[in-house]
Amino acid sequence: MISATVAIMSRPSSTLLLAAQRGRRILTPAASFSSSSVSSRKLIMYSKPGCCLCDGLKEKLQAAFLLAGPNSLHDVDLLVRDITTNPEWERAYQYEIPVLAKVLSDGSEETLPRLSPRLGVELIQKKLAAALQ
Repeated sequence: MISATVAIMSRPSSTLLLAAQRGRRILTPAASFSSSSVSSRKLIMYSKPGCCLCDGLKEKLQAAFLLAGPNSLHDVDLLVRDITTNPEWERAYQYEIPVLAKVLSDGSEETLPRLSPRLGVELIQKKLAAALQ
């Protein structure tokens, strides 16, 4: 069984970045994606504190990022945005969270179809791999 170490830094940051470090995923504060990031695939999750669907999806995403195989997500950076810190995000997503969006090569975002909370980790990995290609 694979275990992951996850550290969440407390800070009133509106954004958290899930980045790969030596085979582990660690949540760290970040204002935006770094231009020096080695990852070519970027994913944004709009969320808010206390959202059980958001927390469940975050857990499944963390597990999906650890899975190997042809649908590996090891090179994906996940940026988690708290919608309560930005009125525009809150207006857009208050009734829709969690929302996943992929970052396109020009920096714009494309919202992905909603993932059912009942999906298994392997299916989430497969769906995200296909969406991020």
